[in-house]
Amino acid sequence: MSKPAKLALEDGAVFTGVSIGSDGEVDGEVCFNTSMTGYQEILTDPSYRGQIVTMTYPQIGNYGVNDGDLESERPHLSGFIVREHSRADSNFRSEGSLSDYLKEWGVVAIESIDTRALVRRIRSQGALRGVLSTIDLDDVSLVAKAKASPGLVGRDLVREVMPEMACEWQESCSEWTHLNVEGIRKSTETTGPHVVALDYGMKWNIPRHLYDQGCQVTVLPGTATAEDVLAQNPDGVFLSNGPGDPEPLEYAIKTIQGVMKQKPIFGICLGHQLLSLACGAKTFKLKFGHRGANHPVQRLSDGLVEITSQNHGFAVDEVSLPASLEVTHRSLNDNTIEGVRHRELPLFSVQYHPEASAGPHDSHYLFQDFLKAMAK
Repeated sequence: MSKPAKLALEDGAVFTGVSIGSDGEVDGEVCFNTSMTGYQEILTDPSYRGQIVTMTYPQIGNYGVNDGDLESERPHLSGFIVREHSRADSNFRSEGSLSDYLKEWGVVAIESIDTRALVRRIRSQGALRGVLSTIDLDDVSLVAKAKASPGLVGRDLVREVMPEMACEWQESCSEWTHLNVEGIRKSTETTGPHVVALDYGMKWNIPRHLYDQGCQVTVLPGTATAEDVLAQNPDGVFLSNGPGDPEPLEYAIKTIQGVMKQKPIFGICLGHQLLSLACGAKTFKLKFGHRGANHPVQRLSDGLVEITSQNHGFAVDEVSLPASLEVTHRSLNDNTIEGVRHRELPLFSVQYHPEASAGPHDSHYLFQDFLKAMAK
């Protein structure tokens, strides 16, 4: 039997639908993702911490779920919204239904609401705080709770999703080897450059790509100090994606400043914002963010347009960009900065996701650029 659920927004709008996940009540910033596929990668992307994600594609769940498409151990978003949830998961790789997966991990989710109307509201007004509930169905109560939701600005969400201890990446998402107390790096099958990846909520496909390029990858929590990083004697440092507002992460900025003159650095998404902050720039909150698998970005060096996968609600403020940084990539949707490079040091970053799971492969060359930087 279908169970009713409601989504209430801080502006007073209420959407009534049907629960397809766990019973409960969650709050967060309501955002939308325009990807046609990749819902399991979205569910398990730690960058969605604190957000209720709306899928704009009308039917979600038609190819089920499987362990091979995880981007972390579990879902991290606050809630999930779809127009229609497919009851039939038709795919040879499917290991279960989306609804069962949502219930297994306690994700509150809703279907049968007008997602087009919801997205139009967000695009017009900007990101809105909301509450998704199956237990409180009173409109007035839910709207009041939505207004009281803390939102994302000024919050440190990285501490909620980053690993607690150092790990050595092996061959797959399930093969992590904990380092010993002294942090001595264990030998691996690869003999390439050693990369220390600072994990602020890192998607698993990033260390997969580094490993496939022949790198030895040591993952440190995002709170690691510059001394912790340098003690691993890396050839290069990677700054991962992660959730929320970058400006409160003073510990991460300090660490980057402590290693940026000593090691090559490559950053993605939140890592891009943190590298820019460490160099003296500022960031700002986008009206409704960039989230999808088909965002056009222009590479300024030759004018090439890359189709990219994106997930971010903050961006680097171009007015504040220091002279030491040059813009390398730019969004063709709103002209915001999508990549920077230091003019003197081997430091570069992009706002989008070149590891591209699930998305285009246009930007894989960035991993090669990182390898070249470490080889010098």
